[in-house]
Amino acid sequence: MSSTTNLSKVNVYEKASLFTAHWTPKIIGELNGQHVKLAKLLGEFGWHSHKDEDELFLVLKGQVVIQLRNNENGDIHLNEGDMFIVPKGVEHNPKAENGECTVMLFEPASTVNTGAERNDKTQIELEHI
Repeated sequence: MSSTTNLSKVNVYEKASLFTAHWTPKIIGELNGQHVKLAKLLGEFGWHSHKDEDELFLVLKGQVVIQLRNNENGDIHLNEGDMFIVPKGVEHNPKAENGECTVMLFEPASTVNTGAERNDKTQIELEHI
């Protein structure tokens, strides 16, 4: 005998329309200890790394450059539909200098957006939308 569930789809563009603040990731889903987040980016975030967590960026709208320290291939330029995984421990600096950019992030639930750094962009308690 099966039990009743209450599952439904999520439209990421609808969720993104629910907030306007930049650099304040919102949780839109969870799976296997990972958070699925949306964030709006504008300007420069600042250099940081995540000691124990990889971080996936998927661009939904706009463009972002992921600056990487000591990367032989230079900076990573992402357009709509592009994704990039920043490996744990790699110092990076996301920059959206050509207007607002909306990204989906996949990362472990333990990930703090600024890594070990603490500044005015640090978000410890994230909102579920």
